Amino acid sequence: MAVDLSKLITKRKLEFEELRGKTVAIDAYNVLYQFLSIIRQPDGTPLMDSHGNVTSHLSGIFYRTIDILGYGIKPIYVFDGIPSMLKQRTIEARIRRRSEAFEEWQKAKEEGDMERAKSQAQASTRVDKRIVESSKKLLDLMGVPYINAPSEGEAQASIMCKKGLVYAAASQDYDTLLFGSTNIVRNLTFSGRRKLPKKNVYINVEPEFVNLKETLSNLGLTQKQLIWVGIMLGTDFNMGIKGIGPKTALKLAKQAKSIGDIKDIVLEKYRVEFELDVAEVEKLFLDPEVKEMSEDDVDGLFSRKMDREGIVRFMSEEHDFSKERMENGIAKIATGLEQTRQKGIGKWMK
Repeated sequence: MAVDLSKLITKRKLEFEELRGKTVAIDAYNVLYQFLSIIRQPDGTPLMDSHGNVTSHLSGIFYRTIDILGYGIKPIYVFDGIPSMLKQRTIEARIRRRSEAFEEWQKAKEEGDMERAKSQAQASTRVDKRIVESSKKLLDLMGVPYINAPSEGEAQASIMCKKGLVYAAASQDYDTLLFGSTNIVRNLTFSGRRKLPKKNVYINVEPEFVNLKETLSNLGLTQKQLIWVGIMLGTDFNMGIKGIGPKTALKLAKQAKSIGDIKDIVLEKYRVEFELDVAEVEKLFLDPEVKEMSEDDVDGLFSRKMDREGIVRFMSEEHDFSKERMENGIAKIATGLEQTRQKGIGKWMK
């Protein structure tokens, strides 16, 4: 699972207006899991068309992207490529958990426990090739840019931010901090009224902003030391050390001079070794595999045009979405693209 730095980072409430005119790289897989988890029927069944194809993600991308464009934000969705070999164990564990959750979902439905059914259905969420490809097709038709990262999407988004190619990386995961993203936006596509799991309680989820420099300053850490904290707590690429929480990890990281020191300290104090060479994990965060891009490359992504007829055909005729709602959405997309690109509306439509 992604590293949990929630008790250490410095964050603040973010107003959407603050992002007007700014480019944000969005961790695509992160938001796809959100849409597929949240947009479900009371018994946990996802939205589907008449052919049995899951469409929750299409609904999420369409309407949430319209909201983002409406605020004058320039989104770039970043999709994962081939995962690091270090992540294989995490992937296998996730597959097992989702398989178990799927079985529990079916059992809960049979027993008529809809609350538990929906919770287990959400835990069983998976993103497959068809979901990814249909997401990209919709973005193409909407004229909204996306890129394919060679490996980790959040690493690509983070490095783009670190190099000043985008204003912020948008993700729920704090791994973006370890990859060096200077600005992080959380809850960009998740904001709104949400029900707490297993409770009849609703909360208002608001966008949050995290600045890496401010966080490091408040913690008294360097970027490398923050990575060490993450490694001790556990990341997508390594298991954490049992008995080490955020405060202890922070203290130990400040004592160390290198990742080798971290290994020695953990061995001496906890009589345990990391399950792999964490120097490789450190290197992955410091120098991840990403696609090299320039400002011109990023600017070129926004030359894509919206295909009105293509959207209606894909969403309404192929996937059973209301044609009237699609038409209303298309008008908003056109207005949003005009706001973010500051060019005539006709240029962005076929």
